[in-house]
Amino acid sequence: MTILARSQAIGKPKPSKAQIARWIEGYLFAAPFIIGFVVFIAFPMAFSIYLVFHKWNLLTEPEFIGLGNILQLFADPKAGASMWATGMYAFVSTIIQVVFAFFLAILLNEKINFRNFYRTALYLPVIVPIVVSAFIWQRAYHPDFGIINEFLRWFGIAPRAWLFETELALGAFIFMRIWSMGTMMVVFLAGLQNVPESLKEAAAIDGAGILQRFWNITVPLMTPTIFFNLVVGIINSFQVFAPALIMTKGGPQDATLFMVLYIYRQGFEYLNMGYSATLAWLLFLVIVIFTIIQFRMSERWVYYEGG
Repeated sequence: MTILARSQAIGKPKPSKAQIARWIEGYLFAAPFIIGFVVFIAFPMAFSIYLVFHKWNLLTEPEFIGLGNILQLFADPKAGASMWATGMYAFVSTIIQVVFAFFLAILLNEKINFRNFYRTALYLPVIVPIVVSAFIWQRAYHPDFGIINEFLRWFGIAPRAWLFETELALGAFIFMRIWSMGTMMVVFLAGLQNVPESLKEAAAIDGAGILQRFWNITVPLMTPTIFFNLVVGIINSFQVFAPALIMTKGGPQDATLFMVLYIYRQGFEYLNMGYSATLAWLLFLVIVIFTIIQFRMSERWVYYEGG
């Protein structure tokens, strides 16, 4: 039904030519987004749902196999191990990032010498390309020449093969992610600007100490910002891919076989696109579930000024 027909059906006056022209102009201005959304998001998602029920190797026609990919998912031990490693990396690294970023933001919110220099220096790792960052950390973790082992030698600690030992590889990736906490720090700095100084001054007059003002004023007013960084950080961490591909290729013994890397391996190395799409939808559902849980839990500890 056209716009004119809808207007006549509900008893509204027929739109003028000027209104129709404005509508057309609006759709034309929105066309780049609409086309981009359809081509790069809506269609790939719809096609991936189609692939969940098919077997396809990129070379032949897709073959319908019903629930075969889903049954394979439940029987695949690597899928569970990959999701566990991804979840551990996402939650542990994000929590550590949030704590460090919040602490540094509080320090850099004070009037100290060279404050702008420190802010810039701590943000620089964010703009370093992921591939370059991966090679830098691969060198830093080198068992013989890495700077981390050289630093530990000063304290009499024997060097370790961080990326080649199953019990250390995941922790090495978690530690590596702390380096890129600049974005969270900037968000926290922006949030700290909105904490009213009058409240701190009033609390100080009432005899509240620094820690009391921090826990009872700063932290409650910063909980929306903390919540935002947690949600965004966990979502981004679940999508870790390039560092594992470059540094360990999922090893040792699949200790760093993160979910996106496993999806890539199934799709483009094993040419099992149907099962790869199934793994992708599993990851999507897990991210959605954890995001909903975080929003539900936020009602207990996130405080907004208007509520």
